[in-house]
Amino acid sequence: MDAFMGAMRRLLSTCSPAADCNSSRAIKTLSLSFYMSSTHLCSIGRAVEDVVTHNATERLEFNISLSSGNKTRFGKQFMSFSRSCRVTFRCLTSRDGNGASKPALTLENLAFGHSDVTNLINACDRLDHLTLSCCRLVKHSAVKIDTPCSGIKELKFIYFMCTWIELISVRKLRQVRCVCWPFENPPVRLGYVPELRDVSLFNKAMAWQAPFKLSECLSRSAKNLSRLILNFGHQMIWIQPEHPKHLTTIFRNLTDVYLNCIFPECDLNWTMFIVQAAPALLNFTLYRNQHPCVKTSEHSAQKTNMLPEPSKDWKHLNLKLLVMAGFEEEDKVTNYLRLFMERAVGLKRIELRGKHPCDKCNATDLELESTRSLVDKASRYRIKERLTHESSLSVKITIC
Repeated sequence: MDAFMGAMRRLLSTCSPAADCNSSRAIKTLSLSFYMSSTHLCSIGRAVEDVVTHNATERLEFNISLSSGNKTRFGKQFMSFSRSCRVTFRCLTSRDGNGASKPALTLENLAFGHSDVTNLINACDRLDHLTLSCCRLVKHSAVKIDTPCSGIKELKFIYFMCTWIELISVRKLRQVRCVCWPFENPPVRLGYVPELRDVSLFNKAMAWQAPFKLSECLSRSAKNLSRLILNFGHQMIWIQPEHPKHLTTIFRNLTDVYLNCIFPECDLNWTMFIVQAAPALLNFTLYRNQHPCVKTSEHSAQKTNMLPEPSKDWKHLNLKLLVMAGFEEEDKVTNYLRLFMERAVGLKRIELRGKHPCDKCNATDLELESTRSLVDKASRYRIKERLTHESSLSVKITIC
């Protein structure tokens, strides 16, 4: 940290407070990554505050980590740091002239008090992207974020230790991501989030995590929700199918759905309830490939097949593209595709892809070679014949 401070002082000294903020020496973007250190925090804050006060700084980003030590003590030091350097924290922003977005504030391995996250967001007027990784609450309870006047647009929680995450009122929030939550389902409960566009949930279900309904997690106020990404990590499907009528209001403007890392043995018919609940859906993507390098934890939930009775006599008019990665020529997959074509009467294109390359295992080349040999010219013709049998749709089917 001493070396870091020396380098930072030399950098910031190149821009004199008296310099013209439009000159070539003015600092427009300042991105700092550093470890928590009580002896250096105030010096960092004062140095950064001097820059943002005398320059037209457009982007200010902090990535603050704790390598080891007491998370609670360092969490308190961080909150004290944010309160003592209000000018600096009010200038945290990741927006630039081109609209590019990246984390303006990333915090790792810290413990927070009950209202610290809400207070932090409210104190950072220009903050639009906050990432909390491997953090937790001092007391094991729910994280409740109520910031109706904040400008926060993106929230990302990575292995955040609490009982659940509740977004009570976050008016300008556009994207929320929850990755690997260690508590019971559902991971997040959305309140008033009228600008929400993008929801992404990734988790490898543990034995104590029962499947939950999407209607228990998502909000009816999110009338502009357009993209939904669910990643199951090749483990149990942690979504519980429900009647589409409970989701139609939430999914009315949903256009893109990605269901990633579905274990290969899983029946796919359960996915149809999402399609039926989203009348504006245009693109539907399934990833079901799994490589030998993917390991299952002894604490993982048991993989079970969901076999809901699909609703009858409904048609989807707008869906145009179906993509399936990890495609194999097997009856359950072919029957699912035929069911999909029967329901999505506006379907224009189906892309069936083999297994994706894997950098972690040695079986990639053999698997890809096997996949390619499987879908040779004769096989492609046979698959297309089976898919188009008794179908009146003119769908372009691509197998690669």
